Amino acid sequence: MKPLSLIVGALGVNCYIPYCEQTRQCALIDPGDRADRILGLIQRNNLKPKYILLTHGHFDHIGAVNELREQTGAQVGVHPEDLAMLTDPMKNLSSLAGVEPIKVSADIMVEDGMTLQVGNIRLKAIHTPGHTRGGLCYLAEGVLFTGDTLFAGSVGRTDLPGGSHHTLIKSIRQKLFILEDDLTVFPGHGPISSLRQERISNPYLQGREELEWE
Repeated sequence: MKPLSLIVGALGVNCYIPYCEQTRQCALIDPGDRADRILGLIQRNNLKPKYILLTHGHFDHIGAVNELREQTGAQVGVHPEDLAMLTDPMKNLSSLAGVEPIKVSADIMVEDGMTLQVGNIRLKAIHTPGHTRGGLCYLAEGVLFTGDTLFAGSVGRTDLPGGSHHTLIKSIRQKLFILEDDLTVFPGHGPISSLRQERISNPYLQGREELEWE
């Protein structure tokens, strides 16, 4: 599966649109800004959004949620640990970022291991705390959407409220590196990669000491 994608917002968030070629149903992953551009891409490809799926609750990943839900009727999903971030501009950092404060509500709580059906596509949620307490990745056939958990050659920052480097590395090693090597990694920022490449060369994940953490 190859999702549609576009880069939105001042921080360059990757918004992904995995879709079913047969039914044209789709999900919107991390629509951080520019609802107009996202809607245009949906309309040009004759897609029908079913879910708006958030990998976490920071402002740069949720900025277009309200308008897109209003326009499409898609259900908004987030992990319960990040729910409070959506409704609190201080917690989602919009109040500190010099943008209009953002408040968003969720329709469904996405738990670890939960599978969301989008036409003939199955998106499996993987809880990967560390960047935030409720960080999520989404696994589908051949692809892994990693949000701000794992980047090409890097990992998510952990110096913000709810962040923990220890927890993030543990999440990647125990939840993502157990998956098949040939998965294409679609991160929340920056270029795509592969799980094999990150396992071999990501400088944040080369030490063996993390393997011994409980």
